[in-house]
Amino acid sequence: MKYYVVKYTGPFGFIKPWTAVRDSETFSQQFLTPSIVEGMEKKLFPQLLKEQGIKKIVGHRLSYDQITSQQEVIQTRGWNSTRKGSQYLFDRPTAVLIRGILHNPVLHIAFATLQDAEDACTQHICLCRNEDILFPEEIIETTDEQFQNNDELFAGYELVFERKDKSFLVGYHRVSQQPMYGWIRVVGQPVNVY
Repeated sequence: MKYYVVKYTGPFGFIKPWTAVRDSETFSQQFLTPSIVEGMEKKLFPQLLKEQGIKKIVGHRLSYDQITSQQEVIQTRGWNSTRKGSQYLFDRPTAVLIRGILHNPVLHIAFATLQDAEDACTQHICLCRNEDILFPEEIIETTDEQFQNNDELFAGYELVFERKDKSFLVGYHRVSQQPMYGWIRVVGQPVNVY
């Protein structure tokens, strides 16, 4: 079976782990969950917004150069209020977080048809944060066997969305609230430290 793989690259990426709850230091998750892939697919093909599940993306692979720690100033979740005379003053304090960010992420997304790959190749995507944009570079025509085994062209991490002995819980689907399971396929050298 032929695959048409779109290669996306960008300077930074961050995938918040589902277990992270406003921790002062959080490292990026190194794989995409089913709901993240479904969200990317809905962004690339908005005609699928009313359908549930992954319909066009048949595989993916994520690699990066390294994880770098970056400080971010954020606003806290709640508001503080103080009374001054007859007026209330509201302010939202700031805090500093350290995020472990994927440096130079490379994402390969595989499609079953050339038309889907060409449509996807005209658009950008984000891993999880809107400011971490990945741009399309090229479409690579290959086979499913090469996509699964070629550790030079398609090195990276891929969460395989199935439940078996080595699967683990990766979160809960945002729409259906069902638990999501998968296991990590590692192809080649996913971390390209220079």
